[in-house]
Amino acid sequence: MFGHFDWHHFISAFVVLFAVIDITGNIPVILTLKKRGKKINALKAALLSLVMFFIFFYVGEAFLNLFNVDISSFAVAGSLIIFIVAMEIFHDQPDAPKDATFVPVVFPLIAGAGALTTLLSIRSQYSDISILAAVVANMIIVYLVLKLTKRIERRLGPGLIYML
Repeated sequence: MFGHFDWHHFISAFVVLFAVIDITGNIPVILTLKKRGKKINALKAALLSLVMFFIFFYVGEAFLNLFNVDISSFAVAGSLIIFIVAMEIFHDQPDAPKDATFVPVVFPLIAGAGALTTLLSIRSQYSDISILAAVVANMIIVYLVLKLTKRIERRLGPGLIYML
């Protein structure tokens, strides 16, 4: 069911997922949300993302097949959702919820269409246990980055944050 754990597969899956999730590249968005008074619970975001990745790992392909959607179409639709959410972030609305943990942090920033599509794509190349371990390791990093965003901002300064 899970296959055997392979360090090479784990590292490869970890690096691919880390690049696609791009939590360090999302630091400016997270900082913008926080400056606008949005609350982000780091532990909740990491756990919800982990659950989404695990669910999609096991039922994602069947879910897409149910609606007759291929992976490419899902990725394109997800990109459009990310674009729309990004536009909404920069327009303050008085009735907008103060909690930004699930939307937009968990979905679509962390567990967006690109990351979920990648998860399905690498499933054919690596053992399940290696991929799931890579997901857990990435969610630990997501938690740490979300928890330490203010410290990261102070250490890097506005110039490096802008580059991210």
